[in-house]
Amino acid sequence: MSEFYSDKDVQREVTELQGKSATAARLFDIRRIIGGLFVLYGVIVMIAGFTASDADIDKAEGVNINLWTGLGMLLLGLFFLAWLKLRPAAPPPPREEETVE
Repeated sequence: MSEFYSDKDVQREVTELQGKSATAARLFDIRRIIGGLFVLYGVIVMIAGFTASDADIDKAEGVNINLWTGLGMLLLGLFFLAWLKLRPAAPPPPREEETVE
C-alpha cells in the first residue's frame, strides 16, 4: 500500500523530528550527565566527611580527606552544570532533504 504525502506534510514531519532531535541532544548532553554525577557523588562523599570518626581522620594524617574530596567533586559538578547553562549545545544545522521522485 503506497501513500503519497504532500510537501507540506513532509516539511511538518521534518520540523517535528528536528525539534525532538534537538531536545534529545540537549537532554543527553555529556556535560549534564558528568555534572549531575559529580554533584551527587560529591554530596555523598561530603556526608561521609562530616560523619568521619577520629580514627578515619588519623588514617589520613589529620586531613578529613572525604570532606575535601567531596567538596572538590561538588565544585567540579557545579562547574559542568554552569558550563551547560552558559554555553548550551547548538542545535544541529538542518540538512537538505533528498528529493524523492
